Amino acid sequence: MATLFSDLHLHSCLSPCGSDDMTPANICGMAALKGLQIIAVTDHNTALNLPSVQKCAEAYGLLLIPGMEITTREEVHCLGYFPDVDTAVRFSEMLRGHMPRAKNRPDYFGHQYIMDEEDGILREEDELLIGASDLPFTTLVRVIRDWGGVPVPAHINRGSNGILINMGFIPREAGITAVEVWRDLPCPAGEQTGRTVLHSSDAHYLEDIYEPDVTVRLPEPTVEAFLSLLREGST
Repeated sequence: MATLFSDLHLHSCLSPCGSDDMTPANICGMAALKGLQIIAVTDHNTALNLPSVQKCAEAYGLLLIPGMEITTREEVHCLGYFPDVDTAVRFSEMLRGHMPRAKNRPDYFGHQYIMDEEDGILREEDELLIGASDLPFTTLVRVIRDWGGVPVPAHINRGSNGILINMGFIPREAGITAVEVWRDLPCPAGEQTGRTVLHSSDAHYLEDIYEPDVTVRLPEPTVEAFLSLLREGST
């Protein structure tokens, strides 16, 4: 059994709300410096920085869980974790067809940089990434699973985009087996029972990446083992 220090909800500089310093190499370097072993970069409605993050993670000896933070039609944030970077990127391309066509305003929302593994800017995404998709929550959950991923409602007890704040409940028919709980706020025990519970930083700045105080226990340090943990829920 492997016990790994983790932070499984990080935003790169491709998220307009993410700091320009949240580059692939900076994220992985800071995670390694802090002693983390498993991370997930989960940009808003896109996975286009994951290929570079993967290369940096490998260079620093980190296990990368490919992910995204997707906004549903109800404006609920839901993390999607995928079996590999290629799947996440292709899902990202599919999702683009479900997003509103709005141009980003870097002066207002922030830049959206797609980077290489040496932190060079490949290009700046000009379509705004933080809008809501047209996919209802239950539909998004099904689609993520169809692509081999696992849906995890994000920070369910925090902010206007947490599902308990936004909708008031987690739909039973969605069959949710894992949730992310903001550990500094109370959360109903009933929404955690029987589910794998994640605690992550939702870091938009390098200094907010977690210190090594949250762990994930896996039978082996692989993406598939992590996804299996999420699918199985908890007793």
